Amino acid sequence: MGRYANEARRLLELIGGKENIAAVTHCMTRMRFALADMSRADIKAIEEMEIVKGSFTQAGQFQVIIGTTVKEFYEDFVAVSGMEGASKEEVRQQAKSNMNCLQRIIGGLAEIFAPLIPAIIVGGLILGFRNIIDSIYLFENGTKTLVQISQFWAGVDSFLWLPGEAIFHFLPVGVVWSVTKKFGGTEILGIVTGITLVSPQLLNAYSVATTAAGDIPMWDFGFTQIDMIGYQAQIIPVLLVGFTLVFLERLFRKITPDMIQMIIVPLFAVIPTVILAHTVLGPIGWAIGNAITSFVQAGFTSSLSWLFGGIYGFFYCILVITGLHHTILAVDLQLIADVGGTYIWPIHALCGMAQATAVLGYLYLKRKQKGEMQIGIPAAISASLGVSEPAIFGINLKYFYPFLAALIGSGIGGMISIAFGCMANSIGVSGVPAFLSMQTKTIGGYAIAAVTTILTTFVLTIAFSKTKLAKKKK
Repeated sequence: MGRYANEARRLLELIGGKENIAAVTHCMTRMRFALADMSRADIKAIEEMEIVKGSFTQAGQFQVIIGTTVKEFYEDFVAVSGMEGASKEEVRQQAKSNMNCLQRIIGGLAEIFAPLIPAIIVGGLILGFRNIIDSIYLFENGTKTLVQISQFWAGVDSFLWLPGEAIFHFLPVGVVWSVTKKFGGTEILGIVTGITLVSPQLLNAYSVATTAAGDIPMWDFGFTQIDMIGYQAQIIPVLLVGFTLVFLERLFRKITPDMIQMIIVPLFAVIPTVILAHTVLGPIGWAIGNAITSFVQAGFTSSLSWLFGGIYGFFYCILVITGLHHTILAVDLQLIADVGGTYIWPIHALCGMAQATAVLGYLYLKRKQKGEMQIGIPAAISASLGVSEPAIFGINLKYFYPFLAALIGSGIGGMISIAFGCMANSIGVSGVPAFLSMQTKTIGGYAIAAVTTILTTFVLTIAFSKTKLAKKKK
């Protein structure tokens, strides 16, 4: 047995025993359980364990935050329980029994975008870095950028466009692949179908608005014509295409004899999907995407936009708790495609800063307690870099008053961000590094929003600690 054997036995007991565990796995910091009966888990006692940083339930899974030693703990847990570890997908499937229809839909959307996040983060960093070297006038009395005075950095800027374009212009390929992977389709068919949406043969989606109707290329079939329009960076149309591909593949796999499935299924899944993509699904999805964009843009540009931003900033981290925040990526990406930037992402980043600051405020109050430091410092660092769950579940929500301070701080920050018209060029870079994603003209306003968020959250955390709120625990 390993060094966590005793803690593993204790967790097994408090979670309801082996018979209450349908499946178990782990991720980078958490044990993830699909439980037969959620009510049998003694959550309060589990969270009082020294090794446990917090717990929460999401997408039907009971998740226990252990930290960076979770892999070693997991191995000891499997050993003492006599269970076989399951894959993450097996745990998700088992956990579905604990989810209602709406939770399954939300969970499905979140799982589509989750595999794309690493690429989106890289793309955001690349675009943010290019934003600094080719758009900020720092040299020769504020008249030139680094790219304009240095051939080396001009070459770097040009070269970095290659991976940046691969990530954001060709994102539909990744989305269709992820849909097929999630819902049991053939992944290579998803990739091929995705490529048909962004082929260089098509008019780039970014050029559609500036191209006269008569100049849009068409496929001419004699009796009808189809516009040759690409769907670069589009999300809603691409999701519809991905779902259609999976539906058709499943349908033809079910009705086609085994001996000819290899020929019939790919052919009758891909070709009809591509035809529908460019005749029905694409235009409908584009219209839905534009409607969503118009609705969000109306809220963020209305006379009460500051209030809209404040409300959104206040509630965003509540969405994180429910897992709904992943689905907002689609709205962010749609805004970037339609209006050249997103008002929402800057508020997401401010929320991460607020959660990190709330932890720091709490640690300041508990600065003499070594145990709190061991939990809080990694959580604060993680939140400041855009991953706020350890801060939320490990400290802030557990003691409530830091969480409330963070919600108010990010709400005020959201109001200021919208008042200054702050907009991000890209998504993926959150927390403090989100400055890299901001449009140059709004960096000053965003700095004010960030500083206000941090100061407000810290002061409120200290103030709330002296009230009855400090006596309330999760």
